[in-house]
Amino acid sequence: MVTYYSNDFRPGLKIIFEGEPYTIESSQFVKPGKGQAFVRVKMRRLLSGSRIEKTLKATESVESANIIETNLTYLYADQSSFYFLHPKNFEQYCIPEEIVGDKYKWLLKNTECIVTLWNDIPIHLVPPKFVEIEIIDTNPGLRGDTSSAGSKTATLSTGARIKVPLFIQIGEIIKVDTRSHSYISRVK
Repeated sequence: MVTYYSNDFRPGLKIIFEGEPYTIESSQFVKPGKGQAFVRVKMRRLLSGSRIEKTLKATESVESANIIETNLTYLYADQSSFYFLHPKNFEQYCIPEEIVGDKYKWLLKNTECIVTLWNDIPIHLVPPKFVEIEIIDTNPGLRGDTSSAGSKTATLSTGARIKVPLFIQIGEIIKVDTRSHSYISRVK
């Protein structure tokens, strides 16, 4: 394992702190006129996503984390897990429902996702930025039946519910931004 001193911290560095993996978001080296130098660090806990701020002595050290981000292809899901395949070595990964969370709404068969692995164990999943999904339920939406810009709620084939324009009908395939959960366009 590589050891980093706190005055070597830089944004994006992945470390083990108090037995868990963290990523450094920012660090500030401070050398007061009197006393010992120290580093103010903002870190994000990779297992839960929470942020912490710590002040460390400039001489303190931590180990690097064995973190890898890789593209995996979504295969299928069962009652408690989601299964992914590495496209190059065909290794299969089972990711528990707790890690996937509500991102399951954007998982379509054979889509590539970015999965963060810590010591070869999946700890975080990022779905593709855009997906193309079929609409399975929505109201007809009449012109003139609006009080503002004109949108209605639609249910997608994965179970997600989003706002779409009034002209979108059942059976159409639309492009959705998974980061903002918003309609982008129709797919022709």
